[in-house]
Amino acid sequence: MKKIKFTALFLSMAMVISLGLGGCNSSNTVKGTAIGAGSGAALGAIVGGIFGKGKGAAIGAAVGTAVGAGTGAIIGNKMDKKAAEAAAIEGANVEKVVDVNGLDAVKVTFDSGILFGLNSSTLSENSKSALRQFANVLKSDATLDIDVIGHTDKTGTYEVNQRVSTQRAQSVRNYLQSCGVGINQFKHVEGVAYDQYDESLSAAQNRRVEVFLYASEQMIKDAQAASN
Repeated sequence: MKKIKFTALFLSMAMVISLGLGGCNSSNTVKGTAIGAGSGAALGAIVGGIFGKGKGAAIGAAVGTAVGAGTGAIIGNKMDKKAAEAAAIEGANVEKVVDVNGLDAVKVTFDSGILFGLNSSTLSENSKSALRQFANVLKSDATLDIDVIGHTDKTGTYEVNQRVSTQRAQSVRNYLQSCGVGINQFKHVEGVAYDQYDESLSAAQNRRVEVFLYASEQMIKDAQAASN
């Protein structure tokens, strides 16, 4: 059962997808049932950074000025739509989050076979199917910015895990690009090894990639103009 829930995330306006190379094609897609997104209301406090041991770059466009309520509402509506679109993908779990500007965003994870094998950065067929559908969500709005962050389990040396986590992030980015997502939408593509290992997950579940979507500076400018 796909679900949408609401939370806050460290400096992130994000959509997260656990996935696992190859070119895009239109076959073999699976569709689920769309779930309506929740309100664009404030979702809680914004807290910290997410990259390597919490010291990395902030997620969210640095606009330099406070974002007004009207602008926030427009972006919130956009993110509600993205949440509903992502929830229509088989096995998707959707959360609403907020970014460094206090703007609504979306976090998506997948619960069925969208993970990597041990020491592998190769996408499974299930992963490719989900990514093909996810690519349609991303490329429908070129003003969405995207970060792709790879993770690992704790097997092997840190150096090996750093390499593998980076390759996983690159695999997902490359496949999404092959499905038509614009290269300029990708802002950060990197691995964090096991710096962000989640003890609440199994080792296999930690072999994941997270894709964060947030409002670009252009999206914020467009929303500001529309709200005036």
